[in-house]
Amino acid sequence: MALAAGTLAAGAGAVFVLGLVVRSVTRSRIVRADSLPHLPVVLVLGAEVYADGVPSTFLRARLDLALELYRRGLVERILLSGDGRSRFYDETGGMRAYLLRRGVEESVLLVDPAGLDTYDSCLRARDVYGIDRLAVVSQSYHLPRALAICHALGLDAWGVGDDSARSSARPWANGTRRELAANLKLVWDLLSHRPPRSGTHRP
Repeated sequence: MALAAGTLAAGAGAVFVLGLVVRSVTRSRIVRADSLPHLPVVLVLGAEVYADGVPSTFLRARLDLALELYRRGLVERILLSGDGRSRFYDETGGMRAYLLRRGVEESVLLVDPAGLDTYDSCLRARDVYGIDRLAVVSQSYHLPRALAICHALGLDAWGVGDDSARSSARPWANGTRRELAANLKLVWDLLSHRPPRSGTHRP
């Protein structure tokens, strides 16, 4: 029993330390919108859409932040990346429709329906869409991992984080906890050099 408890404690400690390292190496690249350098693209990482295709609260916050950056002239195009493989569940379709309803021109949008996780989205931004400089928007607790992936892939990436969804206290807390575990997946993805799960083709 004592050995098992010690092992669990050591594992939890390692996860916590890894989270601190990820935050430390990306801190200088997370900025407010008014400090963001001009960049060619902002990457919006996918999240839940409802059954009717409407983006969830967290995803709407990401899209609104990307729209703010675009309207302020800080980015030229918006890359929407998420799981859009099924007509029954289409993150990128919901993201695209949301921005079009807000007056964004179709030509501004790049849509990657094969961004099945953060690693895939960043890797495909580089290898499929030819992007090497970009902004990334997501909830603030998610940005350190996303930027760490970008950095490891050789991308010149900056992050602007959303905190408005913090009012959804329980989902925010759950997301923060998941990020600690997701850092382990980050290490595995980078060390294994795995290709994106949907390949390197452009839909």
